Amino acid sequence: RQFVGIDLGREPVPDETTICKFRHLLEAHELGKQLFTQIGEYLTKQGLQVSRGTIVDATIISAPSSTKNRTKERDPEMHQTKKGNQWYFGMKAHIGVDSQTTLIHSVAATAANVHDSQVLPKLLHGEETRVWGDAAYSGQRDVIRQYAPKAKSFVQAKAHRHRPLSETERGRNRTKSKVRAKVEHAFLVIKRIFGWAKVRYRGLAKNTHWLQISCGLANLYVARRRLLAET
Repeated sequence: RQFVGIDLGREPVPDETTICKFRHLLEAHELGKQLFTQIGEYLTKQGLQVSRGTIVDATIISAPSSTKNRTKERDPEMHQTKKGNQWYFGMKAHIGVDSQTTLIHSVAATAANVHDSQVLPKLLHGEETRVWGDAAYSGQRDVIRQYAPKAKSFVQAKAHRHRPLSETERGRNRTKSKVRAKVEHAFLVIKRIFGWAKVRYRGLAKNTHWLQISCGLANLYVARRRLLAET
């Protein structure tokens, strides 16, 4: 109540209908993207500037796979994908994270069956000198060169069926992982602290809007100690 400025002695708490109408208004005007951008600009003014290193990654946000609902069908905009030996149904949240501040500077959403590498251009701001990513982004040097001409690729090497990684390549992957692992903190905030491990709505548009807002708020959460120290 204190955060949103509601004084129970003067006004009632907004009911569910009021909150839903407000959310629909935000979605209709695509204010989630604007909010994410403005939070980034605010953090930049506070000295948390985007550096020349970007870590890219994606995570699956699960959606209900059951057809036991009013329409008797699964969400047509969500799809299934296989990760390891496990099948998942839902969407993917793709993010580009600053390698120094661990703040999210780029975000995109797709169905779960879209390969991580296909979204890579949307996750680069173009001024990078280094780009980190897991093996899902291997073979994307030309894409990195096109969208971030100054960047050097630190994407992890990928083993193939008839060509396992050498000990040298494994060692390089371990070194790269020390930086690449920072991206997991952003997903930890969104999925565990904010509780967004499953989609909230049907359709990609509404969930993309929610993802954009969540990423903006995640940046404030990550930077909270520095922001509070300056107040």
